[in-house]
Amino acid sequence: MTTSKISNRLIHEKSPYLLQHAYNPVDWWPWCKQAFTKAKAEDKPIFLSIGYSTCHWCHVMAHESFEDKEAAEILNRHYICIKVDREERPDIDAVYMAVCQMFTGSGGWPLTIIMTPDQKPFWAGTYLPKTETYGRMGLVELLEAVRLMWDNDRNALLSKGEQVTALLNRQQKVQSKDADLNDTILIHAARQLKSNYDPKWGGFGSAPKFPTPHNLLFLLQYSLREQDDSSLEMVKHTLTQMFRGGIFDHLGGGFSRYSTDEKWLVPHFEKMLYDNALLALAYLETYLVTNNEFFSMVAKRTLDYAIRELLDEKGGFYCGQDADSDGNEGKYYVFTKKEIYNVLGETDGGVFCDWFGITEHGNFEGKNILNLLDNPRYGETDLGIKEMTHKLYTYRFNRTRLHKDDKVLTSWNALMIAALAKAGWLFDNPGYIQAARNACSFIKTALTNEHGELKLRWREGEAANDGQLDDYAFYAYAMLELYNATYETEYLQQAIRMAEQMLDNFEDARQGGFFLYSKNSEQLINRPKETYDGAIPSGNSVAAVVLEQLSKLTGEIRWQQLSRRQLGFLANSIKDYPAGHCMALLAVSQAVYPSSQLVCITAEKSIPEELIVYLKHAPTVNLSVLVKTHKNKEDLEKAAPFTASYPIPQTGTVYYLCHNGACYSPTDDLSSLFKHLQ
Repeated sequence: MTTSKISNRLIHEKSPYLLQHAYNPVDWWPWCKQAFTKAKAEDKPIFLSIGYSTCHWCHVMAHESFEDKEAAEILNRHYICIKVDREERPDIDAVYMAVCQMFTGSGGWPLTIIMTPDQKPFWAGTYLPKTETYGRMGLVELLEAVRLMWDNDRNALLSKGEQVTALLNRQQKVQSKDADLNDTILIHAARQLKSNYDPKWGGFGSAPKFPTPHNLLFLLQYSLREQDDSSLEMVKHTLTQMFRGGIFDHLGGGFSRYSTDEKWLVPHFEKMLYDNALLALAYLETYLVTNNEFFSMVAKRTLDYAIRELLDEKGGFYCGQDADSDGNEGKYYVFTKKEIYNVLGETDGGVFCDWFGITEHGNFEGKNILNLLDNPRYGETDLGIKEMTHKLYTYRFNRTRLHKDDKVLTSWNALMIAALAKAGWLFDNPGYIQAARNACSFIKTALTNEHGELKLRWREGEAANDGQLDDYAFYAYAMLELYNATYETEYLQQAIRMAEQMLDNFEDARQGGFFLYSKNSEQLINRPKETYDGAIPSGNSVAAVVLEQLSKLTGEIRWQQLSRRQLGFLANSIKDYPAGHCMALLAVSQAVYPSSQLVCITAEKSIPEELIVYLKHAPTVNLSVLVKTHKNKEDLEKAAPFTASYPIPQTGTVYYLCHNGACYSPTDDLSSLFKHLQ
């Protein structure tokens, strides 16, 4: 296996993933019209490889095959080879991942597709070794078999490509009829999650285990609405065990992608921005409900990690960090007992090893992943341990290199903005709020074009690729969280603008729902509408949350109708497996359960302290809050026209509360409204 010293076309790209392959002997093309034109002119099939820079098995396949001259020679002679970063082009990834699932029943990365020059796939799979191994087909054998069929039985391949493309589009045309959603579907989802819950270690299912924080957010809200203590215990236990395990980085903070075992001990070591943003939200919401400082501690350590290690100097957050160092998975994170003694000394080293379960034989390939699974004092703050942890973190930081994917994605940054806004409000921490504002400003200046439209990614001064549904939906969601944290009307207005653009560019006006990519973007062989919540909630789910929140905040019938339409579209997908649509179920919860709207009209220059204290210490289900002042009066009345009829008092504050369609008399005594909000 060798790596060419001569660069290919990918050397001109910005994507860290594509640049990782820029010196492969494979004659890679980025996804572009020229590649498909060349394939047609030379009468060759397309070999499409999709992955991302922190993907361990992408690295393995690269080392085994794409850096190998023999495999590269076959690819270059008989195929036009295209590399795609799934994080830069989620539209391409979504289309061909659906193909892979259709072919194999599952998916993953690296995603391997062979297709016609017209982009119609006839073979799909994931990782392949270079040659056949333990009965698993090798890449070389596959390439030779497809070459022979292309030369001798091409019609069979073309027919397969046509069939697959037709099936994709036929599935897309299945209409979702409006359904009368009620709390029954929420109860069904909770039961499904409970049936799959691991009462010993927390989480759902067996190994590998994924955090899926949106499932926890749903259960948390469900526990409040149904007074279901068992759901709350599931959330608390899962979040506790994830922190105790090795999936949490006990030196640097933050969570790895997933756990390879049932007890959260051995992670797949890559760290992603979206996981840490969503998990921070789950810990924050759990702290808000329980007032348990343990959950606030984990949330802070997670956000502090992101700010310390993923923040660009211009204010945006990078995608994540790799699992591999020097070609070895997890090398950056693991230690021998001797190594710890060398750094901390015998006395402190002994205390540290006892605290984090470090042994001579180790728990991962002869080395140790720090964990607290056997430490009953896991929630304590020990100053001595903190000092040792900092010392070992500094040593680790200088010990070996950890690759960082330093591109900035709009959708993932939006999730981090939401988490930072929530934390800044909850902890009265201006640093978190400022970090959220800075990331918001970065998106406005670096990832928004002159027409106010979002771009998908930024790296090294270049913004590229049209924003997709996730970008608009997640950013609108983030703006609503920033509004809830600051009550600055510009964020509510920005959420409305993003929702308007989402409707203009992505809505399926005939059948409901939102397409993944814009009507103005490059049109692929299929225009999917994703509804299932995977590692990241689907754009359609988050859009439902945004539309429902806008209907409550603005009081506008239009947003209410759009929310109902969106939930009607999602209904068919949800009813088949509601536990797979937990983010959408948050919107369903907001729609079907009783809700309250509180309007605070104040002559004061700042938000009344009593309101802030109440909202922090008495979390209320389905409560939306607006604050009207002399300063924001005109802007708020544009965003929420009904507030125009609410006069600002000469002094003090007046509260207007409506609950489940009934409005109470205005009062300057917030405490008198408490009984209606419980």
